[in-house]
Amino acid sequence: MTRTNEFFNNEKISNEHYTLQITKDHFNHRLKVDDYRGNLHLIETELQNIVMKNAYAKTIINSRVEHVSFFIEEGYTLEAICRGYFSGNDAYIMTKYYEPTRRHSDKWIKEDEILSKVKKLTSTPLSNLLPDHFRLRKGEIEDAILLAGLYAKVFEIYPTPLNKPDYIEEVINKGTIFYVIENDKGKIVSAASAEVNEKYHNAELTDCATLLEFRKHGLMKILLRKLELELIENQIYCSYSIARALSFGMNAAFYQLGYTYNGRLTNNCYIYDKLEDMNVWVKDLSTADISSARC
Repeated sequence: MTRTNEFFNNEKISNEHYTLQITKDHFNHRLKVDDYRGNLHLIETELQNIVMKNAYAKTIINSRVEHVSFFIEEGYTLEAICRGYFSGNDAYIMTKYYEPTRRHSDKWIKEDEILSKVKKLTSTPLSNLLPDHFRLRKGEIEDAILLAGLYAKVFEIYPTPLNKPDYIEEVINKGTIFYVIENDKGKIVSAASAEVNEKYHNAELTDCATLLEFRKHGLMKILLRKLELELIENQIYCSYSIARALSFGMNAAFYQLGYTYNGRLTNNCYIYDKLEDMNVWVKDLSTADISSARC
């Protein structure tokens, strides 16, 4: 089974020894292991062959806890933990690098400073009220062109083809949930999505974008809370996100919404204008009080 576009291929490899679900991420020069089962030694041999054939710079795998030591022995590093990813069990995000420049980040100390400032934010009630002259609603297939236009304006570079309406239509049809906020002229000024993994009952909050002139209204927190409510209604309790480590605003938004920082992925993907480190934020929606959060 293969799903292909100019950015990546999703493939399933299955034989008598193992089953693999992988993403050949050409745009970001990396191999992502989305799921695996079977003989770990043969799996690692297969992954190395794919990496060498495609000249990828890194491999990322969501490991079960019992396999962490194996991957460490094979040269992987634990960079983050996604609590509850596997239907309540933790995923250990292991990475392996094949290029020195991809392994090294010269922004790490600055990103630590940003994270420290985020964690010092004081606690005050967080408003759920949408400012006047805005409307919140669920994104639909018919919004694909407008959403693509929003993402094209906000991001010069993005790790998936969100500037293409056909791609947005495809992911909506496959279960990704979008919410949007319009201004009083009916223009979409902010949007975010939840990419749902129905097999393991988790969701990634992603595709967060607000036009520059509307970023002072706190729209993103309202969108993320609405997505959380929909996930809870669908009995999805592991909510996580991967935010640009250099973005004070996005990291602050997740911290204020009760997410926990669980690690950082080095030179994870191309976004805005360069490769960037990404912080992993995780929240257990089964115990969270989403009526209140840090602010």
